[in-house]
Amino acid sequence: MDTPAQSVTPGAMMLELVMLPVSDIDRSIEFYRDRVGFTLDVDVRPAPGVRVVQLTPPGSHCSISMTDGMGGTGMEPGSLRGLHLVVADMESARGGLLERGVDMGPVQDLGGVLYSWFADPDGNTWTLQHMPWRS
Repeated sequence: MDTPAQSVTPGAMMLELVMLPVSDIDRSIEFYRDRVGFTLDVDVRPAPGVRVVQLTPPGSHCSISMTDGMGGTGMEPGSLRGLHLVVADMESARGGLLERGVDMGPVQDLGGVLYSWFADPDGNTWTLQHMPWRS
């Protein structure tokens, strides 16, 4: 990772990793790295039949992980819904994804907060979210 690890302060509960259920890890790496722009941090095979992949969205301290051969997460591929990616500029972020071939939903203004949705090849859904007061 490009960013140093944050110290964990007393009382903190830092979300750092979300398991993503996918059916094809290589296809998912291509989607998240090459289309969505995540950084591929880890792609290891620590034991026969075991694979661990971790990717991180630009600027995020929370990553996604996809595994094979480690037992199930209890989630079917494509069953994760509504992960949010907070962006400073909706048009720029959405436009970049569209240019790289990501099928984006229209921008919707819901009470001053802008949203645009997309799905990965398995159907896991993501939301770009822009809150103007955070820019």
